[in-house]
Amino acid sequence: IVPWNFPLLLASWKIGPALACGNTIILKPAEQTPLTTLKLGELIIEAGFPAGVVNILTGGPETGKAIVAHPGIDKIAFTGSTAVGKEIMRGAADTLKRVTLELGGKSPNIVFSDADIDGAVKGAINGIFYGKGEVCNAGSRLFLESKLKDEFTEKLVGRALKMRPADPLDPKTRLGAIVSQEQMQTVLGFIESGKKDGAKLVAGGNRVAIDGSKGFFIEPTIFGDVKNDMKIAREEIFGPVLSVLTFEDVDEVIGQANNNPYGLAAAVWTRDVKRAHSVSRRLKAGTVWINTYGLMDASLPFGGYKSSGFGRELGAHAMEHYTELKTVWLNMG
Repeated sequence: IVPWNFPLLLASWKIGPALACGNTIILKPAEQTPLTTLKLGELIIEAGFPAGVVNILTGGPETGKAIVAHPGIDKIAFTGSTAVGKEIMRGAADTLKRVTLELGGKSPNIVFSDADIDGAVKGAINGIFYGKGEVCNAGSRLFLESKLKDEFTEKLVGRALKMRPADPLDPKTRLGAIVSQEQMQTVLGFIESGKKDGAKLVAGGNRVAIDGSKGFFIEPTIFGDVKNDMKIAREEIFGPVLSVLTFEDVDEVIGQANNNPYGLAAAVWTRDVKRAHSVSRRLKAGTVWINTYGLMDASLPFGGYKSSGFGRELGAHAMEHYTELKTVWLNMG
């Protein structure tokens, strides 16, 4: 069961290991983005797959519930929100299905004062605004060592203001449309929450209209003076909204970074390699990037801690979720 933000990519993450391990599968795309998956189905037929090996089933929540409850299905692999992931676990309980869940995130992006500032600014921008922030591992919490706050924020805002929402079909566009009106309203609601809680809006915060487009667009949005207990710092927004927090020392920032329900990813920016590895070990996150953000490779496992789910996509570890262990004894006497 795959989400709407990377429908074709995440479908391939599920299909690959499942087929390699000899399984037949049912693939359910999100109801908002079924077309790429249906096109994939056409290519699967064209490639000569036997009928029934890959089955594509479209629909909304009721379709998903039927899949989860069906006694003839042995395993559910789900990517999506934590709330729906919990529903899937409850639904799978009656049939004791195997379940793997790649869920939401509120990833901390930590910048120490000895970091390459320009590189970290670029990484912070890409970490939150890539894919309009509709990314599970988006770096939506930016932790700056206090002495960096003014310089870093100024550069950050300067880059954000240059990113204007535009036609997603234009190859030059770096910030396209939010997936739906419902999701846009959710994001705007979080922005209002940040204002009411006392965070300082330093960039964006508005819906914008694009000539000739009926899409839903939101400016790149940055909040300063954010506290870790604010809603915008604790809950997954899934939109182009960045919360900037500050810290004084290593122990403080690790405490703040880990004090969150999620644990999907994190990043550390510093020239001190010893500190980078020490902080990485202490962060409760399934992936930690050092002096970069968002790198992925098909050979490396990806998944989260805590409310970000369990199980892993990609790499050899993903194969384990599509197999069963069996012990066979043979008496040769």
